[in-house]
Amino acid sequence: MPRSWTRLHEHLGAAPGPLDFDMVAKAAADRLAESDDLDWKEQLPQPPREGRWNELAKDVAAMANTRGGLIIFGVRDTTCELVGIDPDEVNTEQYAQWVRNHVQPYLPDLTCPTLTSADGTTSVLVADVPASSMASHLVYGTAARDKDQQAAVAPYRDRDHTAWMAEHQLERAYHDRFTRAQHAEDETRHLLTHAQETVSARQEEPAAYFFALGRPERPLPRTAPRLTRAETTTVARAAHRQAGDPVRPGPLTSLEIVTGNPRPGLRRWVLSTLLLPGAREVHAELHHDGTVLLAANVSWHAARNLRADDIPDAGVAVSQDFIGACCRDLCTTAWELARWLRVDSALQLTATLTAVTPSPTMPAPALVPVSTDADGFSDVPDHARHPRRIQPVTATLTPLDDAEALRETAQELFTDVMNQFGLDPQL
Repeated sequence: MPRSWTRLHEHLGAAPGPLDFDMVAKAAADRLAESDDLDWKEQLPQPPREGRWNELAKDVAAMANTRGGLIIFGVRDTTCELVGIDPDEVNTEQYAQWVRNHVQPYLPDLTCPTLTSADGTTSVLVADVPASSMASHLVYGTAARDKDQQAAVAPYRDRDHTAWMAEHQLERAYHDRFTRAQHAEDETRHLLTHAQETVSARQEEPAAYFFALGRPERPLPRTAPRLTRAETTTVARAAHRQAGDPVRPGPLTSLEIVTGNPRPGLRRWVLSTLLLPGAREVHAELHHDGTVLLAANVSWHAARNLRADDIPDAGVAVSQDFIGACCRDLCTTAWELARWLRVDSALQLTATLTAVTPSPTMPAPALVPVSTDADGFSDVPDHARHPRRIQPVTATLTPLDDAEALRETAQELFTDVMNQFGLDPQL
């Protein structure tokens, strides 16, 4: 996936989005210095030579092992002069083969677009290297004196040059790789459990809640600037505008009354109506590392247009329309926060429905789906299942997604949730 936030975006004060030729030209004109995530190259990548490492593979692996970056061909590194390259000589398939042959583990997210000026006279090649969750990547090569003997090294970027990892650095990199996935899973479970405990503490009768989380694959470090209260309000309102549907309002609509005054939490800002009498219970958290958490009561007034005998005694009604709106609002909020914080990785979304009871000893009620037709009539579908538990469902979006992609991601989550009721919904 091409990254939406790079050293060039930061230098130029540009909004998140695709890199273009004008951005490269302006950065070169400003003589933007090389760094651990920016490398200027005058000439196109060259084939591997006997007894030497493949330079492209080495440079790509070094950035993937550090924090990602851009390798831009067509700019002289000593003077930052934009000299350009011949686009007819670019062979991205060959470059990809060199990286495949010389770098392990494989780097699937490397992209190498050619960018050309508006008048067509000058082009540059950009190797866009995301930080890799599989670091450390080793570069393999042969020695000139012994072509049958392969050696491997682990490069990384140290400011504006490439260095080789020492043993203790390799040990730390492998430890981080093997624990990263488990840590992400544990953190997701912890945040969702904490949200359930927060909601349960204020529940006076059985209800059903939508619980969801959106987390960047590479969350921002703790040293990144913290989200401010004003920025949180801006993000929440932008997400509401993006998701707005007056016919089927979602949890962001319920949060409008508190959006202007988020409350501080542990490395996060909290928007909540849990303490407001008569309001739908909604709890949202926007974390400084790009995480979004959403909890919303999907049984609030869900049965108000039904007969008393439509809902089983051991069941609680859940609104199909509002579940769809929750999926939509989760996607737009996670997307808006990622773009505001300059997150350049994909976002992993997790959503589920859970029955919440006033007491942990009270049996969980069955979840009974309620659908509403175009005329506003509510009904419990005869063929629907009434599960007591909904398995968590997942989806992925990126900061570069457009409105249609966000809609499709929300639909994917919504469909996977409602399929567990035996229903096939349409947003």
